[in-house]
Amino acid sequence: MATLTIIANIHAHPDRIDLVRAELEKLIPSTRAEQGCINYDLHQNNDDPAHFIFYENWESRERWQTHMQAPHLAAFGAATKGAVAAFSLSEMTHIG
Repeated sequence: MATLTIIANIHAHPDRIDLVRAELEKLIPSTRAEQGCINYDLHQNNDDPAHFIFYENWESRERWQTHMQAPHLAAFGAATKGAVAAFSLSEMTHIG
């Protein structure tokens, strides 16, 4: 089965950028240690500091779905409640 690429776009409210960034950074070590995680890379938009992107690759969709149920993601949601203005997620397949 092909690896699964995830592009997660997180937009913080302008007055909550530092909080959202700090909480996103907390996700990195735990997620990278998860079984099936190939890479989990956080980026911040140079022109819009409220916009963050996770670029992720997983061994399978099943491994990613297990990640989505992880306690550290639930903790992120609780810590950033009301601080995230928008969130979108795309499941992608590498083709070339």
